[in-house]
Amino acid sequence: MVAKILALIIFLVMFLLIITEKIERQYVTLGCGAVMLVVVFGICMHSPEAILNTLNFHSIFTPDFWHATAEGGETTAGINWSTIIFIAGMMIMVEGMGKAGFFRWLCLKLAKMVDYKPVRIFIVFMLMSAFLSMFIDSITVILFLAAVTVELCQLLKCNPIPMILSEVFCANLGGSATMCGDPPNIIIGTSLHYAFIDFLTNTGVIAGISLIAAVIYFYACFHKELSGETGVKPEHLPDPKDAVTDKKLFGLSIAIFAVAVVLLVTHANTGLTVAFIGVLVAILTLIVHHAEIPDLLKKVDYKTLLFFIGLFIVVGGLEQTGVLVLIADGISYICGSNAKLVVAVILWISAIASAFVDNIPFAATMLPVVQTLSQLQGIELSVLAWALSMGTDIGGSATPIGASANVVGISVASREGYPIGWGKYCKYCAPATIMVVLISMVCIYVRYF
Repeated sequence: MVAKILALIIFLVMFLLIITEKIERQYVTLGCGAVMLVVVFGICMHSPEAILNTLNFHSIFTPDFWHATAEGGETTAGINWSTIIFIAGMMIMVEGMGKAGFFRWLCLKLAKMVDYKPVRIFIVFMLMSAFLSMFIDSITVILFLAAVTVELCQLLKCNPIPMILSEVFCANLGGSATMCGDPPNIIIGTSLHYAFIDFLTNTGVIAGISLIAAVIYFYACFHKELSGETGVKPEHLPDPKDAVTDKKLFGLSIAIFAVAVVLLVTHANTGLTVAFIGVLVAILTLIVHHAEIPDLLKKVDYKTLLFFIGLFIVVGGLEQTGVLVLIADGISYICGSNAKLVVAVILWISAIASAFVDNIPFAATMLPVVQTLSQLQGIELSVLAWALSMGTDIGGSATPIGASANVVGISVASREGYPIGWGKYCKYCAPATIMVVLISMVCIYVRYF
């Protein structure tokens, strides 16, 4: 009991420190993880086995880590090294694509194709934001997209805020569609052995329906503000060709991205794990950009990777001590045998919590809970996993601090002289979030019950 109480206290302290943002979040999770290992596992439980299981180094050296021979299986408590390695590899690949000018070229090319009309750009950029976020981290997508949006809007003499708000929302929505689109999905997929196609045919369908509704919603909100002629001559607008600094690197970067997409789509058939795919695309990128290897490695977001490692240790402590089983028992007791109520609770709790706290630690915490609930209630685990995925991915869209993409988009706009306050953001994005969560709940009920 003492171990349970201490593990819960450490977890709550970690969450509070992350929310207050007084200390960088990677130091918070690593510090709390160290306390968990020493105090809870070492002093209270006297369990070297719990420490080894939570650190989980041995999994890296097993054949199944790189080439899966079987589907399914229970998730191992502790650090999910597949997630860490995959995200690191994708970071390197995306940085290489950025250096080749891919993102800027794509934005300008699409804008030119729609004759630089603000309303058309508005709709096309929403769709592009959602599509790119299916394969690339939404933070990277918004970082490039928001910067180009501001540049275009300044030239076209229109307000970029409506575009940035809609792009941020659609990036979070697109990220929910695939296993590699958003960190919570990567955690869920690697832990429960779900493939890219599993997400695409489940959360992807929900995201597709929701995207149509989101485009209609944001168009209704902002089309009048963006309508009208700009009076800007085409020759005064940027040429997409100028974004490409090296055609050879540009072509090779696109080829590597295509390889990553193909391998992710087919990895359930090939048996290649996401860890293997992450390492492969990183190596290919470093070979192609061999002259810029130090710079590419320097640009990797090591703070986020360390944040993940500490987080997995703390959540592993909750699992090892049995705290997560107690939470699952509590939800099961409240919901009784009503499977639909269990889904609704998972979906809405995930969405509400993710609107105010980082959805990554919440998803990592809730994952063992939904596994236990599945066993207690006899509900198909995948149904609860899709509810958790949609709740954590979409809930973060409701507030400016709910997801990293929101923070990045607002920061880019503010830096360019277009501040977006809580009132402005929540006025448009909170109703859209509620709408999508409701759509998700209806889709889950119709399809699985």
